[in-house]
Amino acid sequence: MPRRRTRNRTRGRAAAAPAPTNSSPLHRKIRTRKRASIPNELDREIMLRLQEDGRESNAEIARHLGVSEGTVRRRIKRLIDEDVVRVTAIPNPPKIGFNALALIGLQVELSKLDDVAKTLSKMNDVHFVAFTTGTFDLFIRVMVPSAEELNNFIKTRLASIPGIVHSETFVNLETKKRTFGWIS
Repeated sequence: MPRRRTRNRTRGRAAAAPAPTNSSPLHRKIRTRKRASIPNELDREIMLRLQEDGRESNAEIARHLGVSEGTVRRRIKRLIDEDVVRVTAIPNPPKIGFNALALIGLQVELSKLDDVAKTLSKMNDVHFVAFTTGTFDLFIRVMVPSAEELNNFIKTRLASIPGIVHSETFVNLETKKRTFGWIS
């Protein structure tokens, strides 16, 4: 790319403007707007390690996979930046006092579906809200300390939301499998 000539006002002479480089701020900004890439086999292996132990160090993951720690660190950063993975602590509900867990199917007036979902999403006791097909329009997962509080949630809070036509509650009696990793 040819260099532009600019006028140096202090001395009255022409001065050469620097040519844009690949490390210029504009170029870096453009580079960061790339589309999210599809995770490859190494990314998948890193995600599997993190699913097993989210606190495993980058160095330990690198040793296990036979790559450098820097490679693992860059891959994890990219997976987080591209919203492919999220690193978080996931508590065990009964161990922190949530002894009543229920999945509730809701039939909702279609014209109020979005409003109902937004209202439910704002409730602290509701930990999952999903639009579904089939008999129910929405499924929610509720976690509260006791069966009494679950009863209270259904009778007062859920019943007060305009647009809910019918609900069916499925109480968790015992959890046999609880996983949050979907890569195997």
